[in-house]
Amino acid sequence: MINFDQKKFEQLQAKVMGNAAGAVGLLMAYIGDQAGVYRALEKIGPCSHQKLAKEANVDERYLREWLSSNAAMGYVGYNAEEDEFALSPEQAALFSHEGEPTCMQGFFQAVVGQFATHELAVNTFKTGEGRAWDDHHSCCFCGTDRFFRPGYAASLTSDWIPALTGVEAKLQVGAKIADVGCGLGSSSILMASAYPNSIVCGFDYHLSSIEKAIQSAHREKLTNISFSQVLAKELPGNDYDLVCIFDALHDMGDPVGAAKRIKSVLKPGGTFMVVEPLAGDSLEENMNLLSGIMYGFSTTICVPVSRSQEVGLCLGAQAGEKRISKVLKEAGFSKIKRVAETPGNMVLEAIA
Repeated sequence: MINFDQKKFEQLQAKVMGNAAGAVGLLMAYIGDQAGVYRALEKIGPCSHQKLAKEANVDERYLREWLSSNAAMGYVGYNAEEDEFALSPEQAALFSHEGEPTCMQGFFQAVVGQFATHELAVNTFKTGEGRAWDDHHSCCFCGTDRFFRPGYAASLTSDWIPALTGVEAKLQVGAKIADVGCGLGSSSILMASAYPNSIVCGFDYHLSSIEKAIQSAHREKLTNISFSQVLAKELPGNDYDLVCIFDALHDMGDPVGAAKRIKSVLKPGGTFMVVEPLAGDSLEENMNLLSGIMYGFSTTICVPVSRSQEVGLCLGAQAGEKRISKVLKEAGFSKIKRVAETPGNMVLEAIA
């Protein structure tokens, strides 16, 4: 090869090998999550694989191989003298602590969902066809919710809503909220729980997600919340004080049309809160690991889902603040600003 740099090749090869190891490790982590092995290991502490197999109720021989892979990856600890395995506090935080921002199992589940339907992904990529949200594996829905929920729990009512102009006071007294593209309802439930005097209406066009959201609200015994299957452009009702879209505007085929509808159902001076994945406004600004992951999800999920719908604007998961703001301006919003951000999300406020 002309100008073949052996050192650069070896560096890239090492990086790719690390990625391949990560892909295998991710699958092992998902299996351990679904089988309850990490939780069992944290519960009983350092132990043999035989003891852990009994506690987790899994096959002993398979577990030994699984633990060996995890130990080699550094996902669990191994004491060679005692032939015992254990989880450190740091490992437990990553693999076992469901619902906490440190836990990555929802992210793993979302990735596994994409591998599970790889043939559809390849066909979509080659043909340029759209791929509806319904055409994805159930792991995609559950994994997406598990991935985003801890971040919402950590920031939504403590940081994001207080950062909005005058909104928190309205919600405390009693206001009307629409959560558009609510998915399994985690964001809706968080707001209904935090603001019992307010009414929260969750909307999504995916019926299966709405059904699960209703079940979750019933488990929480919330009476100030409802869920309905509705397209964003057909959002019912009026006089909303706050309308929210969490990590879903970029998935919509016609985000401008959705935002126009939202503006029309807001009270005068009402607020549209748009939470989107954090991104710069150019590819050059997004040369980092998190953006690489988000562009990957965008390739197989976000852009095809948008293309499967009317208009098919295909914003993508790394659209950036300028592009999202342009959508809001085209919808008729003039007062737009970023009011908060986390390592994974940016929060935009648009006032009707």
